[in-house]
Amino acid sequence: MSIRTFIFSILLSHLLFDSQQCHLKLASAADGGRWKLLQTSIGISAMHMQLLRNDRVVIFDRTDFGKSNLSLPNGKCRNDPTEVALKLDCSAHSVEYDVSSNKFRALMVQTDVWCSSGAITPDGNLVQAGGFNDGERRVRVFSPCSSRDCDWQEIPNGLTARRWYATSHILPDGRQIIVGGRKQFNYEFIPKSVAANTFNLHFLLETNDFGAENNLYPFVFINVDGNLFIFANNRAILLDYVKHKVVKKYPTIPGGDPRSYPSTGSAVLLPLKNLKRAAIRVEVLICGGAPRRSFFQALRGNFIRALNTCARIAITDSNPQWVMETMPLARVMGDMILLPNGNVLLINGASSGSAGWEMGRNPALSPVLYRPDNKIGSRFKTQNPTTIPRMYHSSAVLLRDGRVLVGGSNPHAFYNFTSAFFPTELSLEAFSPAYLNAKFNSLRPKIVDPKSMSGFTYKKRITIQVVIKAEVAENSVSVTMVAPAFNTHSFSMNQRLIVLGDDKVTASGNSAYSIEVTTPRSRKLAPAGFYLLFVVHQDIPSQGIWVKLQELLSVKIKSRKDPTTTQHDAKEESRNQIAMAYAYDQCRLIL
Repeated sequence: MSIRTFIFSILLSHLLFDSQQCHLKLASAADGGRWKLLQTSIGISAMHMQLLRNDRVVIFDRTDFGKSNLSLPNGKCRNDPTEVALKLDCSAHSVEYDVSSNKFRALMVQTDVWCSSGAITPDGNLVQAGGFNDGERRVRVFSPCSSRDCDWQEIPNGLTARRWYATSHILPDGRQIIVGGRKQFNYEFIPKSVAANTFNLHFLLETNDFGAENNLYPFVFINVDGNLFIFANNRAILLDYVKHKVVKKYPTIPGGDPRSYPSTGSAVLLPLKNLKRAAIRVEVLICGGAPRRSFFQALRGNFIRALNTCARIAITDSNPQWVMETMPLARVMGDMILLPNGNVLLINGASSGSAGWEMGRNPALSPVLYRPDNKIGSRFKTQNPTTIPRMYHSSAVLLRDGRVLVGGSNPHAFYNFTSAFFPTELSLEAFSPAYLNAKFNSLRPKIVDPKSMSGFTYKKRITIQVVIKAEVAENSVSVTMVAPAFNTHSFSMNQRLIVLGDDKVTASGNSAYSIEVTTPRSRKLAPAGFYLLFVVHQDIPSQGIWVKLQELLSVKIKSRKDPTTTQHDAKEESRNQIAMAYAYDQCRLIL
């Protein structure tokens, strides 16, 4: 070998080694997820978000921010002499974002939707409740459509009480419950069923800290027994909303620091599993927040470090206790998003201060992944950071393709694009978790059947056909259903993930597989409506498809012939069907 050839071979080996190192570094970076800017401006700040069944996202902020950067179409204007910022406003404060085309269009809200709540009805419409000033008793409805002319419809006096900073949750019978709000220590239902539609909830008065509140936007989840888990400040109850009775009180989170607005943490109902068991274990996870008196200190310009702990509790245990965990980053005003594979993404927010006007500092730019099935001490994994601070009034929602849409951030009383402290943010970006990395494409299932928008009934065995190019490992496939959530102020209302499991996986050749699963057994476990269905293989999810979980009268009549169906079950189902039909009729009557 000549000296020249020898030197060349050494240089080549170094080059190959360096290229491998470069590849490994890139792969390692991708393992922490990727960010992509989708829109530099949608004209408004994304304070509230809701994904709809047509893969469009309804976004809105508030009507009293002043003039937005997006005009209403066709010369439309909003005229409100009570507004301080702008009495005649021809700009939009709501948009519809089309995920597939990455385009958006202006929508028109008639009244102020600031700090409101919302939920999706069983037929897929967004029903949004409350707000500020002229919007505090309004109910608004947005029905998804394929055209570009559908818009908000508003129902005057749809609410009995003023609802500002309240929480909405869908109920098993199709109605919605609206819990709390500023100076509202009660709850009500929509549509209204009785004239006196408010019911006192002393728990909300007990958890109200003088001057700071710390109990707004309570965290609300439907338990599998049909009762309502309600968390406010630093503790929780289980409410029988039918009998208007508290049936269980949970202990205070160790340390006693508040987790509710304005000491804003976030919460999720962890994935519901083992659905065939008579007793299903239900766990709630609450992360972040602010130490007590952070709100008052921030008013004085002293921004205390946010909480760096999570509290987890099995709400179905006979003696439930909080288990504390430490996050890698302190976080206030963060969002918690359930991912299709059952992991939780903590995203957005700040690492010091409090929610409120210009009261947060030190943006938490790096998301954190929480893996609930790992052992304590190995559940958290820090992800790659964004470059855009998402402070007060930010939002995030899961999309059908597995990305997380992120927007908003306006910690100012009006639109402010020049502030030294986090100018109003009008952009949209997407975070792609590591499971979307192309290196996992061979593991990624592709759903072939059923088609999107298929309908399922309860307690029914179904077959899902998928294609998976890689070899399928034993016990590595599951099917999940995710309810689309209404996100605002660090809480995703109605967020729910149900693991259907894998009763049987059968190979049928040419990388095709059939997966047999059983749908949820009741509306208490999974309220009727639209869900995103995913097939997950080795933690890598497919793209989702929309499915509608429903209960048809004809199906139930047939099921009553089943000898395993008791007379009590039949009577209960009959009552439920009547209640749901009444609720739907009331909605149609209102609209």
